[in-house]
Amino acid sequence: MGRGKIVIRRIDNSTSRQVTFSKRRSGLLKKAKELSILCDAEVGLIIFSSTGRLYDFSNTNMKAVIDRYGKAKDEQLGKNDATSELMLWQREAASLRQQLHNLQESHKQLMGEELSGLGVRDLQSLENQIGMSLHSIRMRKDHLLKSEIEVLQRKGSLIHQENMELSRRVHFMSQQKEELYRKLQASEPRGAAGASSSTPYSFCIATQQADAPVNLEQRHSQPKEGNRCQEFMAPELGLQLP
Repeated sequence: MGRGKIVIRRIDNSTSRQVTFSKRRSGLLKKAKELSILCDAEVGLIIFSSTGRLYDFSNTNMKAVIDRYGKAKDEQLGKNDATSELMLWQREAASLRQQLHNLQESHKQLMGEELSGLGVRDLQSLENQIGMSLHSIRMRKDHLLKSEIEVLQRKGSLIHQENMELSRRVHFMSQQKEELYRKLQASEPRGAAGASSSTPYSFCIATQQADAPVNLEQRHSQPKEGNRCQEFMAPELGLQLP
């Protein structure tokens, strides 16, 4: 009769468990040694019994095998991390491409293009969306226009106030000018003022040589230099005596 199949589970009997451990440990160490010889492999085997006893096998240095294992494990983890990160970015790129495609289709539909595949409900929803967008745009435009009008009104009010201030200053300067003119007229001599105001014309006797005739002229009084008589721009009226 053939050997029956053994169920792989923990052996409850401690004696049987110890016998089984010894047999299988010897067989495992034998297999590791054969593997290293037949396949030219670097093998390191470590076994701890239930009592804490150590059994190990290595066809080279056990420490070198453990260091090599640690480096290989780290490299494998790094490759796995790089692969996982690459797959994550690939999924992210695919999602972004899909979003871009959806946005392009939505933009074309908002522009009135490629509407053949839409039904009545889709078209109605698109119309409502466009209406809401137009309402928001108009509200924003009205708000900006009102803000600009308020700014212009404030500027106009400031300019009006500046104009009123300038007008007040001009009026004040005109009053000062009139007052100075009145003071100047009051300070002039009365004789000169009366002559200038009462006699618009003056007579001038021009003396030349002793035997020359006397020339009596009536001219508009106008101040000149020297000892000459005052002349005005009225027409000359002359009388000559022989």
